[in-house]
Amino acid sequence: MSTPSLFEPYKLGPLNLFNRIVMAPLTRNRAGSDLVPSPFAADYYAQRASAGLIITEATQVSKQAQGYQNTPGIYTPEQIAGWRPVTDAVHAKGGRIFVQLWHVGRVSHVDLHGGEAPVAPSAIRAETKTFVNNGFADVSEPRALDLEEIPGIVEDFRKAAANAIEAGFDGVEVHGANGYLLDQFLRETANVRTDAYGGSIENRARLLIDVTATVVSEIGAQRTGVRLSPASPASGIVPSKDEQPQFNHVVEALDRLGIAYIHVVEGATSGPRDARPFDFDALRKKFRNTYIANNGYDLELAKSRLAEGKADLFAFGHNFIANPDLVERLKSGAPLAPLNPATLYGGGAQGYTDYPTVSG
Repeated sequence: MSTPSLFEPYKLGPLNLFNRIVMAPLTRNRAGSDLVPSPFAADYYAQRASAGLIITEATQVSKQAQGYQNTPGIYTPEQIAGWRPVTDAVHAKGGRIFVQLWHVGRVSHVDLHGGEAPVAPSAIRAETKTFVNNGFADVSEPRALDLEEIPGIVEDFRKAAANAIEAGFDGVEVHGANGYLLDQFLRETANVRTDAYGGSIENRARLLIDVTATVVSEIGAQRTGVRLSPASPASGIVPSKDEQPQFNHVVEALDRLGIAYIHVVEGATSGPRDARPFDFDALRKKFRNTYIANNGYDLELAKSRLAEGKADLFAFGHNFIANPDLVERLKSGAPLAPLNPATLYGGGAQGYTDYPTVSG
């Protein structure tokens, strides 16, 4: 059997992808005050449509779900309409695009919620910052969600998934990673509930599994993926003693749902791959469908992990910002352009759609 190539086509459920390279979600804080995608977003994503799959920036499922200024939503008619030019532009180039569905939970600030506290599994403030009022500030003290509020969270994800299909997306990725709401419920250091959503491994996983099952029932398993970050301290997550059994359970449950993929941050998000001991290969073995590997991948690491059968697709993040033609650069060996940190968040076309390609 020949060794698979990163640059060969790949079938993700019903979708035929150009290659095995994924554009990871990248928050850019360029939505308008009504949280409609930037008018530049269609060009930005279309420029990167040579990726096998694009996963959009994290996108709020409700107003309550917002944690950073100028991040887009997908819960109003205007937002749905604002995403349509993006999906049309990507599809016009033959690309495939999923939207990442997001609820930040406690990683938020009262100024984004009219003075009201953010929500969380438990009233435990995260030691992290958020981007608000054009700068970084400590997140606010959250309040614990009442038990009767939780079905509403699940419903928000269902509606957002339906809206995504209306907006022309090929599918959705449920954001269960990086210290946001669904990840907060998974962690014993952020979730000290004593009801059906806290305590045991099974209870702490309940919200993520309920959300995913509901999204599957709305748009189908083959249009649904989930992102996980088992060993990442992102957004103030404190390590739990039972991370391996917790995520083994989660992946087994997701496998039973038959979703298209799991997208796993291996190590600390945007940090060391060996941040904490964790057996990512165990998750790969427990999941029958597509495994997308993320975090710190370059061409050589991706090629070696693919040859070893450790993953099916490989997500690249920051390199896609300054290299809209990243796939072509990786394939040809062309040097990668550096990104400008000053234009990462907020603003307009500068540092967003003006990075050149090798061909000019």
